Amino acid sequence: MTAQSPHDATGAEFVESLHQRAALNQRSILFPESNDFRTVEAIISLMRRASVRPVMVRRSDATTGVMPSGRIEILDPLTDPRADEVAALLVERRGKRGMTSHGAHALSRSPLYFANGVVALGYFDGCIAGAVTTTGEVVRSALWTIGPAQGIKTVSSAFYMVVPPFRGSISEVLTFTDCGVVQAPTSRQLADIAMAAANDRRRIVGDEPHVAFLSHSSVGSAEGVDINRVREAVALVQAEHPEISVAGELQADTALMPDVAIRKAPGISSAGLANVLVFPSLDAGNIAYKLVQRLAHARAFGPILQGLARPCCDLSRGATSDDIVHVAAIAALQVR
Repeated sequence: MTAQSPHDATGAEFVESLHQRAALNQRSILFPESNDFRTVEAIISLMRRASVRPVMVRRSDATTGVMPSGRIEILDPLTDPRADEVAALLVERRGKRGMTSHGAHALSRSPLYFANGVVALGYFDGCIAGAVTTTGEVVRSALWTIGPAQGIKTVSSAFYMVVPPFRGSISEVLTFTDCGVVQAPTSRQLADIAMAAANDRRRIVGDEPHVAFLSHSSVGSAEGVDINRVREAVALVQAEHPEISVAGELQADTALMPDVAIRKAPGISSAGLANVLVFPSLDAGNIAYKLVQRLAHARAFGPILQGLARPCCDLSRGATSDDIVHVAAIAALQVR
């Protein structure tokens, strides 16, 4: 099955496309927050959908939580022998920064670190957490075990925004990045964020990315330190990944609207066609996605961590069970 174009996507159609494409490979996705009722509901729904293979991670000494009926694989970090492998991995990755064998052993018995550890070791395909765990802890566990993908030093995040028609008659899916992790990115970090978002868009949406680095300037209309930082990031991406369609620095209307791009960025072929918007700061990205979500009634999927060697998705602590179900499909599509 080929991925549907984002120009044919409503929120429901995009969701259905995610699950249909994820079902083709049946990736194993771990759920270390299996004491949370929303997570259990999501696991039950995923078992019915059969778009991924959900696996619960739950300690045998857990005193709360319900169990889904039916056949579901359950991993117990207290008794699973792979916990020792996770501990060894933690010492290997973090020993020079003070990780002791005792500390690694304790972490490897926690559901979150165990889950990301066995994903890092290749036993399973991905992990989803964040419904009851802070973003900081989810990201930390992923960095300490899975680590960044080859060629990427910066782990960041993106939202996939299903927006109403604005440059045609049908809805579109836009990537907003970074909206949740890197507060004040350097030019190198902005370049990493853009490359990770472009790579993930191909897997998650299924189309070719057109990347725009956003600014309050369009191709030299203003000057300043922040603008130079964006320009340097654009140059890095163009030099390292010439196959990626990238433009910048661009104001948001220049990036998105072909008629504006003709006036403000003549001769830049990708201006006006952007589907990946790289924001110059976390403040800008987070504010923008919430404004678009609330004022334009866009549907936001994320935050989706990007730039990791293997998928670990961070949920909002306000996530619904449906949110968890759809993020599981996205995690499955992120598998390299």
